[in-house]
Amino acid sequence: MSKTAEFPELSVLNQISHVLVHQRNVSALLKEVLDIIHYQMKVDRATLTLRRGDYLYIEASNGLTEEEKKRGKYKVGEGITGKVAASGKGRIIPDISKEPEFLDKTKTRKSAILAFICVPIISSEEEVIGTISIDHPKSTDEELKKVLNLMSVVANIIADAVATFRSEIEERELLKAENERLRRELGEKFRPGNIVGNCSGMKMIYAMIAQVSDSPATVLIRGESGTGKELVARAIHYASPRNSAPFVAVNCAALPETLIESELFGHEKGAFTGAVQQRKGRFEIAAGGTLFLDEIGDISPTVQVKLLRVLQERVFERVGGHETLQANVRIITATSKNLEKEIQEGNFREDLYYRLNIFPIHLPSLRERKSDIILLADHFLGKYNTMYGKNIKRISTPAINMMMSYHWPGNVRELENCIERALLVSSDDVVNAHDLPPSLQTAQETGTQIIPVGGANFAAMVKSYERELIVDALKNNRGNIAAAAKYLGMTQRIIHYKISNSGIDVKSFK
Repeated sequence: MSKTAEFPELSVLNQISHVLVHQRNVSALLKEVLDIIHYQMKVDRATLTLRRGDYLYIEASNGLTEEEKKRGKYKVGEGITGKVAASGKGRIIPDISKEPEFLDKTKTRKSAILAFICVPIISSEEEVIGTISIDHPKSTDEELKKVLNLMSVVANIIADAVATFRSEIEERELLKAENERLRRELGEKFRPGNIVGNCSGMKMIYAMIAQVSDSPATVLIRGESGTGKELVARAIHYASPRNSAPFVAVNCAALPETLIESELFGHEKGAFTGAVQQRKGRFEIAAGGTLFLDEIGDISPTVQVKLLRVLQERVFERVGGHETLQANVRIITATSKNLEKEIQEGNFREDLYYRLNIFPIHLPSLRERKSDIILLADHFLGKYNTMYGKNIKRISTPAINMMMSYHWPGNVRELENCIERALLVSSDDVVNAHDLPPSLQTAQETGTQIIPVGGANFAAMVKSYERELIVDALKNNRGNIAAAAKYLGMTQRIIHYKISNSGIDVKSFK
C-alpha cells in the first residue's frame, strides 16, 4: 500500500478544522496546519508562501532554517510556485529532478527523487494571496491527483486565516514605513536650518538640540574656536518657546574686566566715572528670551560670583543700584577652554561650573567631521556667489583634495574664510587649487605639498600641474577620455599614456 493511502483524508481535515476553531494566533495557526500536513500525510516538507506585490515569500515551513526561508522568494510567474500564483491553478511535478522549471531556491532538495505539489490560496475576492506546497514521496499519477485535491481543500479552508495573516503583515509594514517617514520628517524638523552637516557627530548634536530646546535648562556648549557654538545657541533659542523674545549674545572675552559687569547687569547714573545716565544690561535686554554668554571661561572671579547668584536665585542688581531685578532669561554659555583645568588652576569657580554644566553639548572640530567639508564648502560657495554676484559652479578635484588633507585649526570659520577668499580671487567658473590660501598649498605639515621634501623640482612641479589639468578635464567630461583629450588638444594615445603614468582612476569620474 502506498504512503498516500495510509492517511485518512477526513482525519487531516478534521484536525485542521479543530485548529481553525481553537487557535487565535494566526501565525501559530498556520504553523500547526503545516505540522498536521507534515506528520499526518507523511510528506517531507510543507511550505506556505504569501504574496506581497509581485513576489511570493515563504512565511511558514517545516524543516527550513531562517536563511533557507529567506532564499525562497519567487516573482509571480517564476518557477512552479510563481506559475501557480499567476494562473490560480494547482500543479503536480511527479519528479522534481526532471523538471527544469523547478528552481529549488531554498537549496534543500539536492538530488532527492520527490514529487512536488503546489496549490494556490485564493481569497474571497478571488485574488491569489499565496500558495501552499508539499514535497511528496514519488507516487502514481492517480495518488498524486488525490493529494492535489486534498491540498486544494486545505487551501480553501485556511484561505480566510491566510488573508488575515497577510493583512496583519501588510499593516505592520505600513506602520513601519510610516514610522520611518515620521522619523525622517522629525529628523529634518529638528535639524536646524542654520547648521550644515550630515556626519554622525552632527546628527547627535541635532538630537541634543531637540531634547533641550523646550526646557529652560542652562546649556554649556563646548568646542574649539570656529566650530559654530553661537549657531547652536541660536538653534536652541529659535526652537524654544522663547523664540519670539530677544536672543542676546555677549562675547565675554571681547570685553574688558572693568566693563563686563556693567554690560551684563547694567548700571545706574553716577555709578562710576562716565556713567552719565542709567543703562540697561544684557540681562534686562534679553528679558523673556535667551542670553548667550560666549567664552564664559574668560570672565573674572568677581563677575563669576555675581553670575552664580543669578543662576541660583534668578535676581541681580545694576552696578551702583539697590533695586533687585528679576532675571527672566534662559542662559546658554559656551567656551573653548578646558574648564576642568581652569578649576584646578583656581581660575574658575567649581560651583559655577556645576551650575553651567547642566546640559553640556560638545561640538566636534572640523578635522573630526571630514565628511562634512565638501558639504560646507558648497554651502559657502553658494552663499558668497549670491553675496558677490559671482557664478562659480564648483570646486576642482585638486582643490577638494587639498581641503580634505588640511587640518583646519580654525575649523568651520577658517573654511568659510578660505572659500570666500577663493571665490574673490578666482577668474574662472571653478575654484582651482591655486585659488586657495597658501596655508593649504605649501605647508609640509598639512601633507598637501606637491614638491619633494628635498626642495623644488621643476619636473615634479610640471608633472603635478599636468596631472591636475588632466583630472579637471576628465571631471568636466564625466570620465570620457576621448572628450578630455579633445578638450586638452592632445591625442587619445598621449592622454592614455599620461593617465597611466599619473595613476589616475578614470572610473571615479564617471
